Amino acid sequence: MSRRIDRIALSLPPRHAGASAHRWLCSALRSAILDGRLKPGSRLPATRDLASRYRLSRGTIVTAFEQMKSEGYITGRVGSGTYVNTFVPDALLEVARPQRATGAVSPNQPRRWSALASRVRPFPFSPSRPTRAFRANQPALDLFPITLWAQVASRSLRRASVEQLRGCSPLGYAPLCKAVAEYLYRSRGVSCEPEQVAIVSGVQEALDLVLRLVLQPGDAIGIENPGYIGAALRLEATGAPVLSMPLDDQGMRLPQPRRRRVALVYVTPAHQFPVGLSMSLPRRLALIDWARRTGALIFEDDYDSEYRYAGAPVPALQGLDRHGVVLFAGSFSKVLFPSIRLGYLVVPPDLVERVSALKSITNRFPPVLEQAALCDFMTDGHFGRHVRRMREVYAERLSVLVESARQSLAGLLEISPVEAGLQTAGWLVDDIDANAAVARANQRGVEVTPMSRYCRDPIDREGLVLGFAAVDAREIRRGVRELAAALEDCRNRRHGLESD
Repeated sequence: MSRRIDRIALSLPPRHAGASAHRWLCSALRSAILDGRLKPGSRLPATRDLASRYRLSRGTIVTAFEQMKSEGYITGRVGSGTYVNTFVPDALLEVARPQRATGAVSPNQPRRWSALASRVRPFPFSPSRPTRAFRANQPALDLFPITLWAQVASRSLRRASVEQLRGCSPLGYAPLCKAVAEYLYRSRGVSCEPEQVAIVSGVQEALDLVLRLVLQPGDAIGIENPGYIGAALRLEATGAPVLSMPLDDQGMRLPQPRRRRVALVYVTPAHQFPVGLSMSLPRRLALIDWARRTGALIFEDDYDSEYRYAGAPVPALQGLDRHGVVLFAGSFSKVLFPSIRLGYLVVPPDLVERVSALKSITNRFPPVLEQAALCDFMTDGHFGRHVRRMREVYAERLSVLVESARQSLAGLLEISPVEAGLQTAGWLVDDIDANAAVARANQRGVEVTPMSRYCRDPIDREGLVLGFAAVDAREIRRGVRELAAALEDCRNRRHGLESD
């Protein structure tokens, strides 16, 4: 009696143009096994049969079978053939198929979240789209010397040493730390040694590091109102009480005595975000003295002070500190370009070791080769020349905005006096609703942001934030005309509703 061999007819999907025969065959076999069309223990056709049916070389079939064997999907038996393995390696990874309606489906176990995961809210990300007036918080990226940057970065990469390829200290690439310390001393009056500089991915990481180091149960945290959204989101995610610190014409008011200890206050003293005023010297000294007396720390975000257009440069709050209570942070995102993701945190001497230890077990250090390229860009003088050039460009654009607003926005929007930065605040007149103004402006191709978006508590007057750095004079003039028309429309509609 002839012996019956359990052979199966194997039908494989068509091979797409451009796909290699080996990859196509492995993928088709893998899918057939995982989908259940090839059952565990099933015998596969002989390699000669497959080669003949699909017009492939037998060597290709053998190579594919060996690959599938190495992955554990099939197994060979000497003198018998090749079979689907009884235990498929992806079985434990495969998502269960949806149950049919004929049977009851047991619910999955509810996901368990940490306290942080339940509190955290995403920091909004704006998708890439054409730049227009009055986009805030963005430099003139079209004017960045990308060819020069590429040359410096390429040269730095060619000269990369074995030490650079190995990595660097958790605090960052030492030559860049030195270059940053020297730059901050000259331009911002920051008093520090290179060893006190930690290179980070930006101010968000710097703030995260500080919060994890100093915040204890029962502590409260303070932030300006209005203030920076990114900082507010990170403070709220801690679960600690977040105190809104109001502003006056001198800057942020000092925290009032409370039952809870205020461990940290986040401030932007050189150019308050988003209102734009500078904290007065008496208020700065009073804030440092308050921190000294209460044991609190001050997180100084120096986000765009490189660009000052009038008056003497405002020195950093850190430069006035004689008690080690100020942590100074900034980034290169506004000066160079956002995707560089490099910044710095200057910490008091007694915190250096703690910051280094924490960085060593988290992100370790930013990419060393990018740090080396930035270091060369700074030490070769390109950084300083770029800042000076952009300061002139932005000053011109600011003057165009102020003059155009004087002509077209009088009686609708009062532009705050601005001496620094990439954007300014405008205060709405005649009780024009800010959200309605934003919507009408957007219809006319103009971007403005309501001041309320940056507020944790209500403020006395509605306003808009207008960026001027990212677009040229022609676009600024167009934006002012369209914004004036939008605000006129809002006012007319409001008065029309009242008269009814």
